Amino acid sequence: MEKELIIDVKKGEIEFALLENNRLVEFANENISDKKYSVGDVFVGRVKKLLPSLNAAFVDIGDQKEAFIHYLDLGMHFRSLDKFVQQIDKRVADLNAFYSKFRPKEILPKDGKIEDYLTVGMPIMVQIVKEPISTKGSRLTSEISIAGRNMVLLPFSDKVSISQKITSKLEKKRLERLVYSILPPNYGVIIRTAAESKKAAVLDAELHSLVEKWESSWKKLVESKSIQLLFTENSRVTTILRDLLNDSFNNIYANDETICSEIHEYISLISPEQEKIVHYYKGSEPIFDHFDIVRQIKGSFGKVVSMKKGTYLVIEHTEALHVIDVNSGIRHQQSDQEENSLEVNLFAAEEIARQMRLRDMGGIVIIDFIDMDKSEHRNQLYHKMEEFMAQDRARHCVLPLSKFGLMQITRQRVRPVTEIETGETCPSCNGTGKVSSTLVLDQQIEDQLAMLVESHKNTKLKLIVNPIMEAYLNKGLNSICRRWSKKYKCSLNVLSDSKLELVKCRWTDAKGQEITI
Repeated sequence: MEKELIIDVKKGEIEFALLENNRLVEFANENISDKKYSVGDVFVGRVKKLLPSLNAAFVDIGDQKEAFIHYLDLGMHFRSLDKFVQQIDKRVADLNAFYSKFRPKEILPKDGKIEDYLTVGMPIMVQIVKEPISTKGSRLTSEISIAGRNMVLLPFSDKVSISQKITSKLEKKRLERLVYSILPPNYGVIIRTAAESKKAAVLDAELHSLVEKWESSWKKLVESKSIQLLFTENSRVTTILRDLLNDSFNNIYANDETICSEIHEYISLISPEQEKIVHYYKGSEPIFDHFDIVRQIKGSFGKVVSMKKGTYLVIEHTEALHVIDVNSGIRHQQSDQEENSLEVNLFAAEEIARQMRLRDMGGIVIIDFIDMDKSEHRNQLYHKMEEFMAQDRARHCVLPLSKFGLMQITRQRVRPVTEIETGETCPSCNGTGKVSSTLVLDQQIEDQLAMLVESHKNTKLKLIVNPIMEAYLNKGLNSICRRWSKKYKCSLNVLSDSKLELVKCRWTDAKGQEITI
């Protein structure tokens, strides 16, 4: 599979599109001018309110909506983190020595109560795990983790865990010994699948950069423990690279030299052998137009999404869930209705899996497939949907078809669903939903004619209108057109253009030059 990442840098905004075999599968934009609260950002907040009945608390991190943290999200090492935040101040001369000699506290019990560890007004270090959605504020954790391409750094931990997807026992032992040998005190690490077969130099460089990001936040803590952002995760672009970059990634194109340099530097750190895939786009045509992304966006983000052979989806978003209806449309029916329904449903399953990635649809998704009688066909559809969803890196769960022909999918929701307005302003009504009354349209045209004859001294004019209007103005021997010619002592010729809306018209002189009114 050929993968390409296309990045369009605009004023105050970055848009990126992920293509698989030239087909758009992920799209997102990042506003680089506004303050945002993104997954992975680490803050110092203040406890605003305790909720003993929920064993949770509201935390002020500077957003209009108060963020939420549950007791279980405080993390095993919350006591150590809290002690560190309370003790670090300007009296600490050497921050690195202070952290390396820091003695971790006891692990937090799983059945504790939040009021035993938090008080209203106390500072707390938190990390966003779910962005604000609708009326809900951010979801937080105090189990700080700093993700890289090959590993995840865990402050205050002391364990090295290895991804279960690495199956080789020899490789697991190699990675474990290697990481333990370079790991500083009071740090733990989760080794990701991408670290398999990576050289020691690559892992050491990445570990150093993650530790440096964590330690750079200490200076802000020393200066003030007021509500503030300590550090952010990588930008959305580098986050995509961190999670997706592999040997099947072919090209990365960006139309901004600064972004190209940033990506090149990041890839040289996490995967030096792939530095050559980064390209600076210099074409005169807009980058999204060049890669046919604009057309794909317009065809993929509307309420109705067309598929193969006349079939289509209808997608509705609500506060509680997303609903997708599968329709066969004007598709030619096969002689066997059951086989026809199965074929349409399989088309739809592939497109729905793509749509969920493309729109970043999270929460509950209900799909109304076309009814099928045979259980083997329903099972085939279920397994195909699982196969298509396997390419989605978000956590998800697919349930078999119910007796009503409905399939339920739950998908991890960490940020609001991506919605793009694909409609355009109507040129006839300018978006108002109303046009000028056709009863007075001829009067408006006559007023324009009088103005042209008087102001421009035009005696030979051509009026171009919609065919319906042209027939009305030229009807009969004593047509309206002839009466106007006599009244204003001019030569008027009325022509038709089927591309013109009913209430629009154009004027030209005898030479065919358009006259602007």
